[in-house]
Amino acid sequence: MIRPFVHNIDPVIGSVMGVYLWWYGFFFVAGFLTAHLFLRFRRAKLGMSLRSVYTLSLLLAACVVAGGRLVEVVFYEWPYYREHLAQILALWIGGMSTHGLLLGGFVALGLFAWMERRSFLDLTDVIVIPAALIMAFARLANFVDGQIVGGITDMPWAVKFPDADGFRHPVVLYDGLKNLLIVPILVAISRFNPPRGMQTGIFLFLYAGLRLFVDLFREYPTTLLGLATGQVLNMAMAGIGLLLIVVSCWRGRRSSAQNNIPAHEYPAVIETPSHWWQPAAFVLLLASCLVIPSDWTQDVPKRYGKRHAGLMYSIMYPRIESLPKNEQQDSNSSDSSNHAAPGEGKGGTVDEGQK
Repeated sequence: MIRPFVHNIDPVIGSVMGVYLWWYGFFFVAGFLTAHLFLRFRRAKLGMSLRSVYTLSLLLAACVVAGGRLVEVVFYEWPYYREHLAQILALWIGGMSTHGLLLGGFVALGLFAWMERRSFLDLTDVIVIPAALIMAFARLANFVDGQIVGGITDMPWAVKFPDADGFRHPVVLYDGLKNLLIVPILVAISRFNPPRGMQTGIFLFLYAGLRLFVDLFREYPTTLLGLATGQVLNMAMAGIGLLLIVVSCWRGRRSSAQNNIPAHEYPAVIETPSHWWQPAAFVLLLASCLVIPSDWTQDVPKRYGKRHAGLMYSIMYPRIESLPKNEQQDSNSSDSSNHAAPGEGKGGTVDEGQK
């Protein structure tokens, strides 16, 4: 019989000279390695040399992390970071946005397409398959960290999260399962040689469109245009995906009728070994991801001290002026004039329900 689960997972893998390595960051490493190995496996079909594979892998890792950080800082936690500009680059205190990760991935593909004079949509049609798997990994990272809580429920698979009252929907597991199910759908569609851009549009539409329903079980502390911030971004992404599906269908039919040529034509492989520094840079980027503890900014010793003994305040892990969501709500209800709501006012940060 399924019983409600009390979450007390240690989020720390270990430490090196006072720098903590986190399971949350480990799932980033797993995702980037998955994309790299996928590209190496498919490089002959894509007409990519080993040097090109490393170039794209480096761009993906760098842009995904940068995009996740940028969207988090600007859209979710700007009230805090405008008062702490020096901490914007401090990934070791947390703060990554799921929508920003996707944005960074598309920017990386755009840069690579421009550098190597390739079709952007040809690249995205291939990379969305490992991307869906990577997003499933990301949700496992969220769950291990104990963040992004759903509404209170009495369902037998409910979870008691560390920083939330009551047993709640494990929405990150719902979303992770949704992302995982997208993978076989994309693989099946790819076998029919769909028009250029179709795979990308289907991924965007399924990822964001299905997430609209998953996020009904979530609690969002921030709003945009009068709606939950994440839901606005979901609707925008699903709309872009639908538009891309329609355009690719129209162009595919027109191309087939007029030219009778395949939808995808990849250049022949010009085998070029990787630069000596590329594998080293890739390993360094992967290692740097291990220091990321969470998708929102943390007072690390305060948040994780009960789950991992020995966490101490330091230059890397300063005191962060924020409260967990349930404490914010209790404080707001007792004295609303003295406390800011999550994400508002000086020192305020948004909580685990944001992405």
